[in-house]
This record gives sequence, C-alpha cells and structure tokens, in this order.
Amino acid sequence: MARRPLIAGNWKMNGLRGDGLALASALVQRMKAETGPAFDMVVCPPFTLVAGVGAAVAGSGIALGGQDCHGAEKGAHTGDIGAAMLADLGCAFVIVGHSERRTDHAETDAQVKVKAEAALAAGLTPIVCIGETASQRDAGDTMEVVKGQLAGSLPEGASAANTVIAYEPVWAIGTGRTPTTGEVQEVHALIRGELAARLGGGEGGAGGLRILYGGSVKPANAGELMALPDIDGGLIGGASLNADDFWAIAECCQ
Repeated sequence: MARRPLIAGNWKMNGLRGDGLALASALVQRMKAETGPAFDMVVCPPFTLVAGVGAAVAGSGIALGGQDCHGAEKGAHTGDIGAAMLADLGCAFVIVGHSERRTDHAETDAQVKVKAEAALAAGLTPIVCIGETASQRDAGDTMEVVKGQLAGSLPEGASAANTVIAYEPVWAIGTGRTPTTGEVQEVHALIRGELAARLGGGEGGAGGLRILYGGSVKPANAGELMALPDIDGGLIGGASLNADDFWAIAECCQ
C-alpha cells in the first residue's frame, strides 16, 4: 500500500531568528525549484521561531510543526505551550514523546498519550516518538520496549490520516551510530503489526499510517534506509539544520 514519505526536521534547541529564517528560506527556494516532489516536508523549529518560520514557509508546500505541547488546552502551566497555540501559529504537526523529553523531563507513556490526544483535539497531527535505550537494546529488550511504548503512547482516535509514528533508537540519536537496515526494518515491521492489531490493517489504519525512522540519518545512509518497505520517511535532527543535507535526505524518497 503506497504511503507518501514524510521528511520532518527537528531543529531542537537551535537557532536565533536570523538562523531560522535563513534555513527556512533556503528550503523554500529548493521546494520552489522542485517539480512534483515525491515527499511531504515539515520543519519543527523551537517555539521562539515558529511564527517567523511559519511566515517564511507559508504557501511553499513545506509544513510547520512544533516540538512539544502540553496535554491541557490552556491554564496555569508556566513555560508550557498548548496545542491550540501551535495551531493558531499555523502548525500542522507537533512532535510528542521525543526521547529527549522522556529523559530530560521524565515524560511517561501516559503523558505522551495525553499530549498526542491534545494535538488531535487542536487539529494537529502528532508525531509520536518511541525507541529503546542502549542498555535496553543490549539486554535484548528492544521489541518489548517498543511495543510497550507504542501501546501506552498511541492516542485514542489515531488513524493513518491524523497520526505519525517515529521510531528513534535512543542510542542512535546524534551519535553517528545507526542500526543495520535489517534491525531497522525488523522494528518497523513490528510497529506496523502492532498498529494493525489496534487500528486494522487497511489504508485508514496500519496500511496507510506513516512510520518514520530517526537516529543519525544523513545523506550517506538515507537512501538505503528510505528504501526499506516499512520506513515512510525520517525524523531528522542534526542534518535538518543544514539545508543541503536535509534536502538531500528528502530526495532519497524520490
């Protein structure tokens, strides 16, 4: 079943206004020069840049996303950002449950699920992140960890039309290490199977839901990763901060 690849750039806590606008403008120029791209693209800047980057990419075919949202619509949550606030700035996507949030802020699967449901309620597509640590991989627990995180984090009402899953082995993020293509495909196939059991296997469920891979994806390895049958694009960190590298990764989906 054909699934249109999604290339998502997670800028993390990087970029002042000039940096963000320059990067967004460089991507817009590449998109304008593209005839019928075979991929969808979204950039997720830090919150301080969302409005400016949103204005820069408006009408270009590049979507806008946030890096996190709170589970509540509004209220006394100093420093947090509601999903409706992101939508109000033009966001179409939001990352939830990234391993850096799970580690740095001790986010649980239950909290990630609530955030994903808040995203859906605000009309955003959550990119729900799951993945094992190095110790869990070394202990042979990858499959059980991934299954548990998926079961605990997937929002109620999830479907192929409104939800994206991103598998990011924690030990591969920003380290330069990547699993073998066989290991990546094995986990993605497991995720697809778990989704089928929960959502059904048709185009509206597991058959059409996009599962991204993340973790030290770069132009040199993107081609073989994107060619795997259950990989539907990438959640790109460091390489998304370089327009040439990010675009080269996207073009591997052609």
